[in-house]
Amino acid sequence: MPKILAFAGSTRAGSINRRLVEAIVPLLEAEGAHVTPVDLKDYEMPLYNGDLEERDGVPEGARRLKRLMAEHDGLLIGSPEYNGGFTPLLKNTLDWCSRRETDDPAPLVAYAGKTAAIVSASGGKFGGMRGLVHLRQILVNLGVLVIPQQVAVGNVYEVLGEDGSFNDPTMGNMIGDMARALVQVSRLSA
Repeated sequence: MPKILAFAGSTRAGSINRRLVEAIVPLLEAEGAHVTPVDLKDYEMPLYNGDLEERDGVPEGARRLKRLMAEHDGLLIGSPEYNGGFTPLLKNTLDWCSRRETDDPAPLVAYAGKTAAIVSASGGKFGGMRGLVHLRQILVNLGVLVIPQQVAVGNVYEVLGEDGSFNDPTMGNMIGDMARALVQVSRLSA
């Protein structure tokens, strides 16, 4: 059974990207995955600074999240779009979790052998698609296999119901296909 770590690159209480990730979790479980949803606010990290790392090491929040990532076969990342890119919170998280510590068995232990699905949601018509381009580049650079079935949910307030259902059958099918692909590919590395 593949293990998927699911999180959004936002800590905002009303985050629509967190709601989207939460709506996808049951789809992943229906495909046979064990899913661990996490909230990045539970993993505090200062802005990455090499001097800070040299002085204090990797922050405890990053160490805990990095260990959790290493224990999973795949990642589901919901990424808000900020000015055409992904969030500073998500970039900072990816950066800290990439740092090698003396007890790591290999470089990039949080990302090695991982498969990821990336999604985005917004109230606009493009759904955060521009930010996913940048996120894909960073994840690939870290050695993550990002499946091609990325989904950007535009007009999310019309598409995603309060109960987590998809009011648009086409979008629901795209999300379902993405969930299926993530589980299938993650199963290969499990």
